[in-house]
Amino acid sequence: MTAGSWLVRPPAGGSRARLFCFPYSGAGASAFRAWPHTVGDVEICPVQFPGRENRLAEPHYGTYRRLAAGLVDGLASALDRPYAFFGHCAGVLPAFEAAVLLRDRGLPQPMCLYVSGQVAPHDAARDRMLTMTEPELRAELESVMRRRGLEPWPDMVRMGMSVLLRDLDAAREYRRKEPIAVGFPIVVLHWRDDDEVSLDDLRGWRDYAESVEFQVVDGGHHDFTDASAGLLRAVTSWG
Repeated sequence: MTAGSWLVRPPAGGSRARLFCFPYSGAGASAFRAWPHTVGDVEICPVQFPGRENRLAEPHYGTYRRLAAGLVDGLASALDRPYAFFGHCAGVLPAFEAAVLLRDRGLPQPMCLYVSGQVAPHDAARDRMLTMTEPELRAELESVMRRRGLEPWPDMVRMGMSVLLRDLDAAREYRRKEPIAVGFPIVVLHWRDDDEVSLDDLRGWRDYAESVEFQVVDGGHHDFTDASAGLLRAVTSWG
């Protein structure tokens, strides 16, 4: 499978570096539709997971580790220059697992992992969505749709719930009992007005790398979709 299957647009040949962006549970690469194609000479590369949007006809990935293996194989040809990973919420976890797998295979590792609003892997079972009922999840999904400027029509909500429930099954299956050290820097972004994940909740990332930096950015939990100038500067500063 080529990188074209995993990216919403073909990688540009002229970029000096790339930032691969991973969406949250229930979402696809369209979560990054407001992001520019490039920031300076860093190319922005939204990642599309199977089983949603333009890959809706494909089987769901099932588990984060299976997804990570698909990401490593699928994105390999696009890792031919310096790159970093950005993940929001649960999208961080397959990004992290893909980075670990790249290390284990002796392949180029990301220059940085940007963590947005997601607790560390060994704390992932604390995700509030894992204990929510279907009506609560449906209300959450409709709220997020409205936040993104979408009208939550019944067919859209039905399709979104199908994706979300399978994504949450993968999240429930995922476990790391203790931290694992990686060889690349981690930058943890806390949203100042986030009422879902506190700064203290994110402290578990300190045990995953020698270089772990915490930054507070303006906005709420889903405001990464707005692609503010401050956020874009933060996630491309490694390039």
